[in-house]
Amino acid sequence: MKTLRVAMIGYGFMGAAHSQGWRTAPRVFDLPAEPEMAVVVGRNAEAVAAAADKWGWAESATDWREVIARDDIDVVDIVTPGDSHAEIAIAALEAGKHVLCEKPLANTEAEAEAMAEAAERAATRGIRAMVGFTYRRVPAVTFLRNLIAEGAVGTINHVRASYRQDWLVDPEMPLAWRLQKEHAGSGALGDIGAHAIDLAQFVTGLKLAKVSGVIDTIVKERPLLDSGAGLSGTAGVGKGQVTVDDIAIFTGRFESGALASFEASRFATGRKNALEIEVSGDKGALAFDLEDLNSVQFYDRTAPADRQGFRKILVTEAEHPYVSAWWPAGHMLGYEHGFSHQVKDLVEGIVGGTVPHSSFADGLRVQRVLDAVERSSENDSAWTRVASGVPVQAV
Repeated sequence: MKTLRVAMIGYGFMGAAHSQGWRTAPRVFDLPAEPEMAVVVGRNAEAVAAAADKWGWAESATDWREVIARDDIDVVDIVTPGDSHAEIAIAALEAGKHVLCEKPLANTEAEAEAMAEAAERAATRGIRAMVGFTYRRVPAVTFLRNLIAEGAVGTINHVRASYRQDWLVDPEMPLAWRLQKEHAGSGALGDIGAHAIDLAQFVTGLKLAKVSGVIDTIVKERPLLDSGAGLSGTAGVGKGQVTVDDIAIFTGRFESGALASFEASRFATGRKNALEIEVSGDKGALAFDLEDLNSVQFYDRTAPADRQGFRKILVTEAEHPYVSAWWPAGHMLGYEHGFSHQVKDLVEGIVGGTVPHSSFADGLRVQRVLDAVERSSENDSAWTRVASGVPVQAV
């Protein structure tokens, strides 16, 4: 069997999640190639060596450029902050490496365009590129998309999507890189709002044409970070400015004319990881909540009046997307399983010669929506058109 030797650049919160995917997928799915966790790269030699040992990487390194230049590396997995995505991804693609890059694709629309163009050029040489919108691969989300494509809700009239967390409600939470524009690009809008945008476009098959929105920073100054762990950390001495948004609320209109409402907040008290979407059509409606990720809610408007109402469908049957590789019906999947599904789809795309979703062109589409929301907020929430001209790779 062909081996795909993987180099992961970065080793934070997403590094742990991606490592889980690379480690588990070949032991659960019958993949057409064997991923090998070759090397993990980080700036701190001691810390990255510890991460390699903990997560199962064969070796560690501190220079991503040297690693990308190696002949024995086939896939580059990028889990660094957004300010380095473009440089690493373009260099990897030009070196003939397949690329998996965490979302959002980049920090700016211009960077995302350059990355999408690099992916288009690389595709002519059989090189594949994927953006890590992992929630597409929650079985319930993929099933929801399939139901919509089959016509379960009919013509779509309205979409409501939100992603709400509360980990920044405490003003003493320290100033991590996600709160600094030079590293993250944007705050709640790009970090979690990107997921809501991608989910809305993915499950409906519709593309946003224009938006009207507002973004705001609630806590503008925070303690400097001493040490970080996941999304949290320990405060050090002094304070620094928060230079990204804490909350984004916007409306959108799809190219079809259907309307959408979006919310991205890291100040939604009591909401830990609430990614929700509801799609309403003339024949029915479908809804999903990440905090109940093994089910969808379905309303069939064509049913007799005395039997109408949302009903819960447990998405754990072997017939559901991805599920047959796991446990018997009714045995739940969790957050980490999407990363194994991501590896499965990427490996199959590489070996099969197909463009795996979400492509860099899909990531560019989301980036253009993010940019339009920011421009709208700066212009008194005026309706702002989303840039077009997306490459043909988009799914």
